Amino acid sequence: MHGETDTLRRHLWAAVLRRRVPQWLAALAPLAVALVLLHAARPLVIAAILPWAIWLAVDIYRWRLRIKREWTSWLNAAIPALEDSSTLLAADATTPIAKLQQQRLQARLASVLGESVYRGIARSRVRISIVPVLLSLAAAGAAWGYHGKQTAAVATIAASQPVKPIVDGEIYLRVTPPAYTGVQPFETAARDILVPQFSEVRWCVRNPSGPQPAVELGDGLSLPVTEACAMKRVEESLFWRARGKNGTRYNIRVTPDQAPQVTIIEPTELIHILAKDAKTVQISVAARDDYAIVRASLHMTLARGSGENIRFSDREVPLPQSSDPKVRNWKKQWTLAELGMEAGDELYFFVRATDNSPDNPHTTQSPTYTLRLPAPEAESLDSTALPSIAKPENLRSQRQIIIDTEQLVADMQAHPNMPAATLRERSESIASDQAKLRLRYGQFLGEESSLFGDEHQHEGEGEDRHGSKPGFGNDMSVLKEFGHAHDQEDNATIFDPKTKAVLKRALSAMWDAEKSLRAISPKPALPPEYKALDAIKELQAAERIYLHRTAFVPPALKEEKRMSGDIVGVLSYKRAQGSAGDTVPAEVRELVQALSQDGALPALWSKAARDTIAARITDQEQKLSAQRAVQDVQDGCVPCRGELRAWLRGTLVDAPVLLQARPSTDTPFRQAWNGKEQPK
Repeated sequence: MHGETDTLRRHLWAAVLRRRVPQWLAALAPLAVALVLLHAARPLVIAAILPWAIWLAVDIYRWRLRIKREWTSWLNAAIPALEDSSTLLAADATTPIAKLQQQRLQARLASVLGESVYRGIARSRVRISIVPVLLSLAAAGAAWGYHGKQTAAVATIAASQPVKPIVDGEIYLRVTPPAYTGVQPFETAARDILVPQFSEVRWCVRNPSGPQPAVELGDGLSLPVTEACAMKRVEESLFWRARGKNGTRYNIRVTPDQAPQVTIIEPTELIHILAKDAKTVQISVAARDDYAIVRASLHMTLARGSGENIRFSDREVPLPQSSDPKVRNWKKQWTLAELGMEAGDELYFFVRATDNSPDNPHTTQSPTYTLRLPAPEAESLDSTALPSIAKPENLRSQRQIIIDTEQLVADMQAHPNMPAATLRERSESIASDQAKLRLRYGQFLGEESSLFGDEHQHEGEGEDRHGSKPGFGNDMSVLKEFGHAHDQEDNATIFDPKTKAVLKRALSAMWDAEKSLRAISPKPALPPEYKALDAIKELQAAERIYLHRTAFVPPALKEEKRMSGDIVGVLSYKRAQGSAGDTVPAEVRELVQALSQDGALPALWSKAARDTIAARITDQEQKLSAQRAVQDVQDGCVPCRGELRAWLRGTLVDAPVLLQARPSTDTPFRQAWNGKEQPK
């Protein structure tokens, strides 16, 4: 009986294995692929396969134990003909009835139990889970990322190492980057390299044999390679070759030291207006450099006061260092008390950062940002940039005029049958207020104002306001004859042209609004009223302007020239007038003409060509190509002349153009001819 029981268990185990093996292989497949393809990440993949092997062993043990414990219940559930008596098959029968029942069950199993039943039991009992597969894919993805990082690191290291061994008798390079860059010195055989700016490049020969070697550079220099090597401090990209026409050219490309990048993260606006009830403000800045930042600071200037009574106070806050010397990120939630800000104050701040270059340090300064804390609103103009004058009690502001006009328009819509007399009276009243405000602003442009007297002077023609006729002894006639008129418009104030333009725009808008109100048309008067209000607000905002000092400081005069009246050399700081010699140099013009032919080139043509290329071509790759063309022509390549000529002609696009007077001879014939051409 035990033999038959073992046979049943083996068949069930085989069915479970057929169900579980695909899942085991699916979880192993990503790891196996990663193990084969990702060489740099093999230790990581092997570490991930170990948990898979442990999971496989635990899973096999769990299912064998489960089959041993639950195989009878599986048979009862799958085969109803067993009448839930399959437990009798697991033990020896001790009674005749038990033996009879075992024989009946064995007979039924022989006729019913087959491979399809085993597969059905396995399908119902063994569930497929995708969790192991997902975990395996995640491990393979991590291995892929690790492999990419390792490959990039290896590529970077390989790029800084010689791609071929240094051979005796051949020229090789010793590169010593500046110490502040942190790049390690290295040696390499002859090949294209990329070095930091201001690196020292030495050309050396190990165990030289034969004639003394020399290196020809792209800028025309020729350096003999001695026992101490040939050295050059590289500031811009160049190429070199061993002496000889057939030498291979190798490029030395230079990575310039970049200036720091400064960013103001918060606030995002150049002019940030704080809320009236604000208590704090956050300032967040970031600075980054390609090598290191040695100094970074936040400069703040607080402006307080109005009109001519404005006080400025400066403050500098150094930015703290971070773990990465290339980056300085700083964020702080300032309270207005820490900044010293009160209502109506403005805070101007910018960030300045300097890199670690010892010889040519780069300093970058961010734009100036403004934090503005609004002052309590006041309807009067006493807080503006305009002078203070006595103001009558009944003078209304532009905002009040807008409110009155909007109320009148709303009343007209709500009461279409408003009496015409009431409408006229209210519109005329608003127009009168607008006229008074216009006249007050007109004073600042030199206009005559009757704000404090009768606005409409009813004077008869030829009479003054008292009815007297002009004549001797009359005050007005005496003033007109012997006195002087008031200041003319546009010349009566000390305002700058921009402020005058804003004032004129405000007065023009007020006049348009007044005309509409006089015509009993309140609604068309609203747009010019708002335009006038915007101009007034612009004047108020321009009251306090913060500018960096950029004034020109002329050179100091010599003591012996003071009080002497001698101005020779005093005006030397002024820009000299251009002359005819500032045009294209004659040697370059002759060289361009000579390159279009096959004849001999002018003397010292290579120096003129290289000087022109160095002075007028800024792109490093284009400069290298132009210098190669010079060297090819110098080697005797006649077809290469066209390429060099094209490079030289391309450098003359931005040549200065001077307008020079052409001399002409004034002869009697020319005078007669010019007189003939004049219209009669």
